[in-house]
Amino acid sequence: MKSLAKGLVAGLIGGLVATLAKNVAEKIYPPRTDGKPGPSEMLAQRIAGHELTETQEAVAGEAINWGFGALTGAAYGALAEFYPAATKKDGAGFGLALGSLTHESALPEMGLSAPPEEQTTRERTSEMSSYAVYGVVTETVRRAVRKFLG
Repeated sequence: MKSLAKGLVAGLIGGLVATLAKNVAEKIYPPRTDGKPGPSEMLAQRIAGHELTETQEAVAGEAINWGFGALTGAAYGALAEFYPAATKKDGAGFGLALGSLTHESALPEMGLSAPPEEQTTRERTSEMSSYAVYGVVTETVRRAVRKFLG
């Protein structure tokens, strides 16, 4: 039986676990090595409307990352519930599409990251790889949680 609520919950849990996995992947293969703040930290500064301390910036950036990961996971879970084809490639397609929509489109438009043509191959590869990890982990956990929920 299809259930929007169960799909949302399974996706949310998957998104949270996947955010952890994405963070680990970015520690191993960081997308930024120049010490510049990431898009989440830049967005936190913009929302605050003033300079943040290093600690405030880090905490706010992490909150944005975790919130975004949970929300996109929940949306994916709902989509997967009613459109199972979205889960093809074990979630890798979802992760890569999300990475493309954010880092190659929305974030550059918002002035929160450099446009793709100004990024190094290493930066783009690292970023997209971490999104592939996010997608695969989201799908793997979502599927397990959804089975558990019945």
